[in-house]
Amino acid sequence: MTAATESTSFGPARYVVGIDLGTSHTVVAHAPLAGHASDIALLDIPQRSTAGEVVAQPLLPSVRYQAAPGELGDAWREPWPAQDADEQAPAVIGRWARELGAAVPGRLVASAKSWLSHTGVDRTAPILPWGASEDVAKVSPLAASASYLAHVRAAWDSQHPQDPLYAQTVVLTVPASFDEGARALTLEAAKLAGLPGVHLLEEPKAAFHDWLVLQGGQLAQQLAGSRLVLVVDVGGGTTDLTLIRVQAPPDGGLPVLTRTAVGDHLMLGGDNMDLALAHQLEAQFAGQGQRLPAPRFAHLVQRCRVAKEQLLAADAPDSVAVTLLGGGSRLLAQTRSATLTREQVRQWVVEGFLPPARIGDVPARRQGALRGFGLPYPADAAISRHLAQFLSQHAEGELPDSVLLNGGVFHAHAVVQRLTEQLSVWRGSPVRVLHNPHPDWAVARGAAAYGLARFQPMAEEKSAPGQADRKTGKPVVAPRLPQIGGGSARSYWLLLPAKAGGRPQGICLLPRGTEEGVRIVLSGRRFALRLGQAVRFNLLASSRGNQPAQAGQIAEVGGEGWVELPPLSAVLPAPEGRDKAQVEVQLQACMTEVGTLEVRCVAVEDAAQSWLLPFAVRDAVAASDSIASGAESEKDSDEKPPEIVDGKSQAAIDLIDRIFGQQARAVDVKEVRQLRQSLEKVLGPREAWSIGLLRVLFDALLARAKRRRRTVEHERVWLNLAGWCLRPGVGAELDAWRMEQVWALYAQGLGHGKEAGNWTEWWVFWRRVAAGLNEAQQMELLEDVAGHMQKAVQQTARSGGKSSHGSYDDMLRLFAAMEAVPWQYRQEMGQWMLQRLKRPDESVQTWWALGRLAARQPLAANAHLVMPPEAAQEFLDATLAQDWRKNETAMFAAVQMARMTGDRARDLSDEVRARVLEKMRAAGAPARWTAMVEQAVQMQAEDHRRSFGDSLPPGLVLL
Repeated sequence: MTAATESTSFGPARYVVGIDLGTSHTVVAHAPLAGHASDIALLDIPQRSTAGEVVAQPLLPSVRYQAAPGELGDAWREPWPAQDADEQAPAVIGRWARELGAAVPGRLVASAKSWLSHTGVDRTAPILPWGASEDVAKVSPLAASASYLAHVRAAWDSQHPQDPLYAQTVVLTVPASFDEGARALTLEAAKLAGLPGVHLLEEPKAAFHDWLVLQGGQLAQQLAGSRLVLVVDVGGGTTDLTLIRVQAPPDGGLPVLTRTAVGDHLMLGGDNMDLALAHQLEAQFAGQGQRLPAPRFAHLVQRCRVAKEQLLAADAPDSVAVTLLGGGSRLLAQTRSATLTREQVRQWVVEGFLPPARIGDVPARRQGALRGFGLPYPADAAISRHLAQFLSQHAEGELPDSVLLNGGVFHAHAVVQRLTEQLSVWRGSPVRVLHNPHPDWAVARGAAAYGLARFQPMAEEKSAPGQADRKTGKPVVAPRLPQIGGGSARSYWLLLPAKAGGRPQGICLLPRGTEEGVRIVLSGRRFALRLGQAVRFNLLASSRGNQPAQAGQIAEVGGEGWVELPPLSAVLPAPEGRDKAQVEVQLQACMTEVGTLEVRCVAVEDAAQSWLLPFAVRDAVAASDSIASGAESEKDSDEKPPEIVDGKSQAAIDLIDRIFGQQARAVDVKEVRQLRQSLEKVLGPREAWSIGLLRVLFDALLARAKRRRRTVEHERVWLNLAGWCLRPGVGAELDAWRMEQVWALYAQGLGHGKEAGNWTEWWVFWRRVAAGLNEAQQMELLEDVAGHMQKAVQQTARSGGKSSHGSYDDMLRLFAAMEAVPWQYRQEMGQWMLQRLKRPDESVQTWWALGRLAARQPLAANAHLVMPPEAAQEFLDATLAQDWRKNETAMFAAVQMARMTGDRARDLSDEVRARVLEKMRAAGAPARWTAMVEQAVQMQAEDHRRSFGDSLPPGLVLL
């Protein structure tokens, strides 16, 4: 049963509603399901424009202003309160929010859609507005996106009280390049807004659907000369590229349309252009070679956005003044202006983002200047080079003869002209531009048209009411729109273990082009899964390759064009009373009608028994849909794990079972102590154990945790090995589940608490897995270790010997690993450490700890938890007072504190970093260290190990 015919308490759906949840604007189009494309209309969305006025217009700016208590009076309540807003944290959405945010950018939530696709942050954590001060109430990218949809729902319901939005057929658009994690979060945002049954549609397809609608009865004629259409959709936050093949039908009816390729995720759009203009003007406000503070620069970006829109308009003036107001009592004294001309915008936007390129060009890999607000913008801002690479990979030697341009950027004639000229040069003949009269709302209209074409029970062509042919007087016939075929835009692959010395291999789970609803079963490959234990499948997606792969095909994976997806994982429930049940399954995959990838484990012996494997989006609210589906499979998920096991892993588990197994065995102390060496004989050096293998071993240790206290040696070895196998507490799916199980052991404490060596291993264990603990857990651990640390200090001061509470250095390192606690606590810890450093006998590890506490780039926590630059200054000053030729650890601490991230909210000022660089060069610092302070670069593995305190599992990259 389709959404178009599902019954609700309000009766069957009467409308199809298309929603373009854009980076810059949200737009809604709708039509009666009983009507046709000519009935599509835009929804005027009520929103505040000023403190005293509510207006209704089709464009709802996708921004949210997080006001201070009392700042807006009661105006934030109308036309209705923003979702999750209250008197202590009032908020507004839309036009007024944008105007307020232009004056106070530190309170403006913008580009939530871009943040929703940013895999390097917790997209469900309250991190926006990015870099805002502590007094600003923050929301997550997920919550912000949900609030825009909730505003749309309120607007619709107020105008259609008998037909609420949740009961209609809703088509919500997403970038074609969104991965499965971003799509899952988009669906979650819709659920949070009270829209649980939406269908996803790719934005370029929606824009093309709108163009098809506008052709009416002339559609076949209009497409007669086209064979390959390129859709270029440049929005506020993304550039989406899609190729659609056009084939004439043999019966002379409507053309056959097939989407043949989509581009990779490219976070490049209008936001980047605003950022580029701000970089160009910055010197006029800050001085040559200087940078503006983060709040002032954000204000400049907002002003440049307004100026850009004016200067790229059809009736653009010659120039616009860009003005930055001062702040506080020096409002007027600090106010400055710069002039931005039409020619400058053309030069900086057109030449900067669409420079001439050759068809064989590829994007540059060196990071450009377009960094500033924590988002992972591409290294190369040249859309033309990204387009050249896309066509080289997907056009199969035939370049597009037609192009459809969509997005607000293409209001600018100069941008349209440059892009079409470039395509014509590559093709060797003029490319045809398919006219798009309204690029701001084509996606929303196209989504509604798609909904009509797909869900309307319309077997025959209908007459358009009120429309008649001028010559004959007969009603105009509105033909049904052609569907855009092509199925899945990507192929999906299950990652297989690499053979010794070989490249990683994958097995094709779902070939590119598979149509929606078609289920693919990997009948030639079976998996033996242990029930009641963790199951994890690593997936890759690829849109490359001229020859589509076949389901079940095995091929080498990796390199250009392969995208790692969030893993699929679950705990498959075991039958009652059985802990080690095993089931043989096959994998089944399909693209659902909603527009998402679905993968299930299907029991070989009973095909009616299946388990849905959900995508694991980090810290997402996906628990509602996660662990298992189907009546036979539903059960609470707090079972205990491990994973899929191969021969060597099983041999290693047998060794663990010999030491920690249920049956008492005659195992001498030496064999217990040498468990790690025994495992290395089977598996190789522990530094090379993959994260998947590490978690298999940890799960085996966890399942036997009750026997860890048999002897002093058992406990010490269990803590050492378990901590190594679970480090850093995040990075593998179900690590959150594992950390829940581990935290239950914390209250039990040590079984041999009189042994200083066991205390040391206890602190090492928690330091290694600290990244997987939440704020409350880290705070509890923090208080505990602080008490033991104080006792250890007092004990060693009295006796001059070792502490019975374990290693002071390891407690100190644990202290510094608490990245999830509010930065004020880390500041307080650091100040205590500065006092300790006045003692001549203080450990050099204190400098290491200070570096972790005030680092610009956390190892695992979200960047919004970083200590602000002004708070970190006193710790940096302490390192600068040291002789770095004699104290390299202090120098490395300074490197972590002064490291450049490209995010102005976290980076120290240029002047401060210049002082650090001068001292580093004088001390003969390694070139890789100076590079980290000079520019935004990746930390090398050697320094990552030094910073973390251990090596990270191979292939694991933390934030």
